[in-house]
Amino acid sequence: MNEKEILNAIRDGELQPFYQPQYDAVTGKIVSAEALVRWVMPDGGLIPPFFFIPFSEENGLVIEIDWYMTRKVCEMLAMQKYRHEKQFPVSVNFSRHHISEADFVEKLISITDEFSVPHELIEVEITESAMVNEEEKILDWIKAVREAGFSVAIDDFGSGLSSLQFVKDMPADVLKIDKSLLSHNCENEKERIVLESIFYFANRLNLTTVAEGVETKEQLAFLKTCDCNKIQGYLFSKPVPEDVYLELCRINPATTDDTDILKIQNPTSTANLLMHVIFRRYPLVIFSNLTRNTYYMMVYENFTTTGCASTGVFDELILSGTASMHDEDKDIFFNAFKRENLLNAYDRGETQVRTVTRQLGDDGIYRRVETTDYFVKSPSSDDVLVITLCENIRD
Repeated sequence: MNEKEILNAIRDGELQPFYQPQYDAVTGKIVSAEALVRWVMPDGGLIPPFFFIPFSEENGLVIEIDWYMTRKVCEMLAMQKYRHEKQFPVSVNFSRHHISEADFVEKLISITDEFSVPHELIEVEITESAMVNEEEKILDWIKAVREAGFSVAIDDFGSGLSSLQFVKDMPADVLKIDKSLLSHNCENEKERIVLESIFYFANRLNLTTVAEGVETKEQLAFLKTCDCNKIQGYLFSKPVPEDVYLELCRINPATTDDTDILKIQNPTSTANLLMHVIFRRYPLVIFSNLTRNTYYMMVYENFTTTGCASTGVFDELILSGTASMHDEDKDIFFNAFKRENLLNAYDRGETQVRTVTRQLGDDGIYRRVETTDYFVKSPSSDDVLVITLCENIRD
């Protein structure tokens, strides 16, 4: 294998995109795809990527391959549009070398616009390992890509280098779960717990999740209960040539049974759905430990005031809240939610404490706010816990 052979393969069209569809985890319908490079010899034989991609990575030739693949994908999408066929977003893999490519975004825009492909149909996919020791540079790179209207996917999450801090800081759109996390067919309890946790935090971070390497019905059944968004793997489809993919898009039959989703919901998945409803209903949700005098904001959006820290000391939270109240309501609020008074209410067997007060908003206007503290019991300690739900009341 040498550089000339690969360049000739690009020139002669022997490097071709194969498409692996990604399916909605519930409906079983195609919703997107990943483009994967394959070397198709004149006799129809295939040279697997591991024979030429590592070599191309070492000498930087992979940059040429990636841009070539981008053009081929855009050609395919343009053809679908010309035929008035349904188009689906396609993810294109990009090497770590592109992070240092100064005009990367400009090139991407130029190619997609040349074929009149909407930017939202192209997903830039980069492996998590490519980002190691490049945190600051990759952060700016991803921001620039997304600002241009393209989505970004982090591939191979869970392959051994995963960092929750890293995922939290990366402004990506899609998290692809590595197939290694499904190695025990989702029958191992620890494996299931890890997967549930990953899908939960990804869901809370508004990341679309894709499970890779799904090969069995057992894996699919479990992933459905975890609020996994998309499925990619041999259970549904292997990577296929362009003509086969286009036919799949035209037909797009459901590939799963018609099982009622409620029959496969587990407690974790149901709790996720419940949390979505609560967060839509209440712009401010606080979780507090009265025993330990701590709190953190579970959600803090579109509320009257945003002056409180997202986590800290509960007593200081109440003082801050009291200071924002109308003079006539300060004592009402403080006496209701002073930690000592809440603990006494809990000891009396009360289940909740509720008040309606007037709070000064960031815009300088007082609004009526309903604040309710619900006492909850921890299954693992005797700490007194409180969930606070706050909402602005419309007059």
